[in-house]
This record gives sequence, structure tokens and C-alpha cells, in this order.
Amino acid sequence: MTVVIILALDTTTRAGSVAVVRDDLVLALLPGDESRTHGERLPSEIALALDRAGVSREQIDLLAVAAGPGGFTGLRIGLAAVQGLAMTLNKPVVGVSALSALAAQVTNATEPVGFIAPWMDAQRGDVFATLIDAETANEIEPPMAENPSQILERWRSQWSARRIVFVGDAVTRDAAAIAAAGAGQWPLQLPEPLAPQIAMLGKRLAEQGRAGPPHALTPVYVRRPDAEIERDQRRSKG
Repeated sequence: MTVVIILALDTTTRAGSVAVVRDDLVLALLPGDESRTHGERLPSEIALALDRAGVSREQIDLLAVAAGPGGFTGLRIGLAAVQGLAMTLNKPVVGVSALSALAAQVTNATEPVGFIAPWMDAQRGDVFATLIDAETANEIEPPMAENPSQILERWRSQWSARRIVFVGDAVTRDAAAIAAAGAGQWPLQLPEPLAPQIAMLGKRLAEQGRAGPPHALTPVYVRRPDAEIERDQRRSKG
């Protein structure tokens, strides 16, 4: 399909973002307000982003959304919003991995990069992570939700000789552990709003024929929702 204008949403993090992109040019980027929930602000943020871009809803060619992993509630709100718009406007929709979008932010490195490690806060002290080959963009390890120390110990034994750039909202929290595991050779990068990368990766997927109707959009949880985990914990204690 020919894609010109893309509306992209990210609700996988507390802040999230909305972007309108035309031919890889970001027309509008609206970082979210962490003090309010996605449900409270997402409709107005979408309207404001379109207004700033000078684009009407009817001009949208493709809807792209971060399909996960991320916070369960925010993730569902973003998916539902995009599905609703897709149904109303009769437009195709595509889900994009938030981890892939983070990896796409690692560019123009001053030194050669072997791997990229998207590193997202998964709450409960865990992290959503994967390991991506910087040259081929292929996953070396599948997405996981795990204790950071356990992941870093595995990677230290396997990849200590490779330069890994860590990017995501959990890199500050885990900076000391990453530095220790990588012997100071694994640099950190703070993330920017993900919506522009979601748009550009979404365009690529659409050109490969991987965009579709709203009902085909599925979330990528990696880990079960917290409510299910808490329920099982209560049952095991009972």
C-alpha cells in the first residue's frame, strides 16, 4: 500500500506520545502528560496533534500503535483508541513493538554498535528487554520480562566482549548494574517519545503488506497482566 500520512500512538509508558508523520517527516509530536491517565487525555491529544500538523482525520492513510509490551491499562487504551479510529475512518492499522521502536532511536553512534538492548521499566522491579543486532535489526534474544540482574548476568557471560547500547526508561534505575555487568563498556541512552519511530516502523510494515483491519490488532504483553499475577499469588497463599 502507498502510505503518505500516519497517525501514531504510544501508550506503553506513563507519558506516551502522539505523532503525525508524512513521508518520514514529523509534522507534529505531542509528548504525553504523566500527571493524567491515557484515558483522560488521549482523545484531546490526538485532536491537538492533528490540528498542529494541519491534517484532518480523513487525510490519514495509516494508523500505527505501540502494541506492547508496556503497562496493561495504558496499552489497552491505546489499542482501543486506534481500533475505534480505524473503524470510523475505514483505515488500516498496524501494531509496532515498543522495543523495536526504542531500538530505532539508537542512531549516529560515535563508536560501532554491536547490539542494542531496549530496556523498559516493567514495574515490580522487572524490565521488558530484548537484544537486537544493530546491523541486521534481528532479535538475538526474544522479548522478555525478568529481573534485570538475571538478564545482565546472562548477557555478561555471553556478550561481555560486544558493545551493547541500552536504551529505555529503566536505564537510569539500572545504571549501576549495567555498568558493572558491562565493565563500563555498555553505554546508556535515555529514550525520546516513541511515536515518530512507531510511525516509521509502521510504514515499513504496511509496505510489506502487514497492516490490516482493526480486529486483527493484537497486544504484545510478554508478561501476564498484573491482576492475573496478583490473583495467582493470593490463591497460592490461601
